[in-house]
Amino acid sequence: MSEIDQDLLESIKADLKDKDIEITENEVDETEYLLRSPANSDFLLRTIEDIESNKNVIIPDQEQFR
Repeated sequence: MSEIDQDLLESIKADLKDKDIEITENEVDETEYLLRSPANSDFLLRTIEDIESNKNVIIPDQEQFR
């Protein structure tokens, strides 16, 4: 929504001329989408468990990011 400005609205109105326009805002939960697939769900839940138990976590050398 932060990208909608007056210029965009004017452009839409010019393109669609006399048509009715409805703009809606919808928050999307990507986690819900990813959990729909059983394979993704299993992987994500296992990964969360690993992180919470500090298992299979790789922490890169922070020097390379300075």
